[in-house]
Amino acid sequence: MLTPASMMPFLDPAKLLLAKTQNQTDSLAVAEEALKDGSLSVVVLEVTRPLDLREGRRLQLAARTGGTTGLCIIPEGMGSNAAETRWRATPLFDPACEDSTLMRWEIIKNKSGTTGAWHVHWDAQTHRLHVVPPVGERPGSARTPE
Repeated sequence: MLTPASMMPFLDPAKLLLAKTQNQTDSLAVAEEALKDGSLSVVVLEVTRPLDLREGRRLQLAARTGGTTGLCIIPEGMGSNAAETRWRATPLFDPACEDSTLMRWEIIKNKSGTTGAWHVHWDAQTHRLHVVPPVGERPGSARTPE
């Protein structure tokens, strides 16, 4: 669950709007209106059941109308056919690295581009994500074609 305190390292909580609804139908309605409005740059929605094609398409059209990025957090295996992209984010545990924010981001569906995986970590000092290909895929590594 997203909370303002958990977002502090990434953004000013004063710029975060959280809406808690009674059920997923209400959450979808709130997300659709926020996406369509265009006054927010990102709308994050957490779902508890699979989205049907109609629900996913409505969110997609609302995001296009408002020029807003929509991010839907879903449990594994509950995708939506309307999604432009689908990502899997998993933590990376490296005993040699003291960075607790190291993650593997993998794009597993992309309607308009390629798929792949990246190691990502948040740099709190610069407030930016650093994206690094996995070790075996870095330029000059044995697995990377020259």
